Amino acid sequence: MPRFALLFASLLLVVGAAAQLRVGIPYPAAFGSQPIDGRLLLMLSTDSSAEPRFQIADGFRSQQVFGIDVENWKPGETRYFDAGVLGYPTESLADITPGRYWVQVLLHRYETFTRADGHTVKLPMDRGEGQHWNLAPGNLYSQPQWMQLQPKARMIPLLALQKEIPPIEPPKDSKYIKHIRIQSKRLTEFWGRPMYLGAHVLLPEGFDEHPNVKYPLAIFHGHFPADFAGFRTTPPDPNLKPDYNARFGISGYNIMVQQEAYNFYKQWTGPDFPRVLAVEIQHPTPFYDDSYAVNSANNGPYGDAIMYELIPAIEQQFRGIGQGWARFMYGGSTGGWEVLAAQMFYPDEFNGCYAACPDPVDFRAYTSVNIYEDKNAYYREGPFSKTLRPGHRNYLGHVDATLKDMNLRELVLGTKGRSGDQWDVWESVYSPVGPDGYPQRIWNRLTGEIDTAVARYWRDHYDLSYILQRDWHKLGHKLQGKIKIYCGDMDNYYLNNAVYLIQQRLERLQDPPAYAFVDYGDRAEHCWNGDHNNPNYLTRLRYHSMFITRWAEEVKTRSPRGADLISWRY
Repeated sequence: MPRFALLFASLLLVVGAAAQLRVGIPYPAAFGSQPIDGRLLLMLSTDSSAEPRFQIADGFRSQQVFGIDVENWKPGETRYFDAGVLGYPTESLADITPGRYWVQVLLHRYETFTRADGHTVKLPMDRGEGQHWNLAPGNLYSQPQWMQLQPKARMIPLLALQKEIPPIEPPKDSKYIKHIRIQSKRLTEFWGRPMYLGAHVLLPEGFDEHPNVKYPLAIFHGHFPADFAGFRTTPPDPNLKPDYNARFGISGYNIMVQQEAYNFYKQWTGPDFPRVLAVEIQHPTPFYDDSYAVNSANNGPYGDAIMYELIPAIEQQFRGIGQGWARFMYGGSTGGWEVLAAQMFYPDEFNGCYAACPDPVDFRAYTSVNIYEDKNAYYREGPFSKTLRPGHRNYLGHVDATLKDMNLRELVLGTKGRSGDQWDVWESVYSPVGPDGYPQRIWNRLTGEIDTAVARYWRDHYDLSYILQRDWHKLGHKLQGKIKIYCGDMDNYYLNNAVYLIQQRLERLQDPPAYAFVDYGDRAEHCWNGDHNNPNYLTRLRYHSMFITRWAEEVKTRSPRGADLISWRY
């Protein structure tokens, strides 16, 4: 019998003497006798078109979630939600309006790690889903149902933790796309349990017909890829019903995505496309869907593991050239930051980076906060008033989420940096380890007060703009001409502000000059990558075709004497 069939827990709404709503969730007795660690989430929605677990997001359209830590949860024990439990967007159950709600409960399970740094921590290990609490295999959840929440009711039986998210089937090899997975010695030693790195490799046309050719490596950095994205060998599905994409305000975007993937297949296999190994890597951590491709105190030596374990394994198995001049990187958002950081931290190992809409590359503009000069991340404060800082906008500048709201959501989803989301991952990468073994906060999540000591640590270790200026005497001759940055000037997350600052520093660098290239898209939102002639919703699907062809021409001017620039251009 499947394990989820044995899971059962009753969830009760109980009213105390003061008529305050109190939610009790007993341990799922049929689950077993083992103690459980994790984050227990109670979700309320007014919309039954989707499960509540898929309706929690930044912005005013989000539905409601409350969260509590459950540690060493044993059979016979009940955990409670009450008015003192923090929620998002409404912060307390006491403030929830009585009425009819679409209700669901989910348990995001944690694993115990005994790390090499001496700390023992409890974190949600990625299970193939790319660190999404609402999709992670092994998490328990209830079947949502409509419930009438009335303060005067004595008790209302609600839902049961009777379902378990099933495992994810690994992708299968095809003629063009192959998969590789290795256990990392470095990461296994750091985390105290087996840790793995993976990659999806797109083989060039003619790979089998040219067994003596060795190929350059084109690494596309981004979020956790389930498989190699943006490549399909058939036209769009003829029966695919057009969808509506609210972000871009267009219908049929799903068809466009498939068409662009098919167009890339035709380019990739055509006579004039450079023959390279195009790679998307998998390097999820217990904090996020990827490691940011650098070594860090909280995540461990991911940068070295990728550089000295995964990349050599890919090049050995798929006939890579295996030299720094024949490797380059491109990516957007998280991937944009990663390619610039990896180029800087391993300057001899890569021959160019194309960084689109990168995460903050200068912490004087950590989105809309200057972590060195501002005292509070959430407010601009004057003598008599204070104004909330914006967190997300559209191309017209209309704000739909503040920094405070975005950070509150993550705090409700997971304490100690365990939400698996953006602000927490930045701390897991940039921060020192705190006394409790978890990342030190750059600011207080409830008040927004910035920790200046942590800010200095961030500057010295991961502020890419600052490090470029500080270390240019060592890096200059290795990075000259290798840095390309692209960003829309209306980036949804205000990432263009940091790009302006790093551009100023790049332009001032001398002995030698940086010869960097920085470009901006007028009114372009997040993911703009340098195409001034086409809409962003199309060009964001063309990273491979844009940057592989561009690098193939640039490498002619940045390759050592005797480098093979011919055999892989058949």
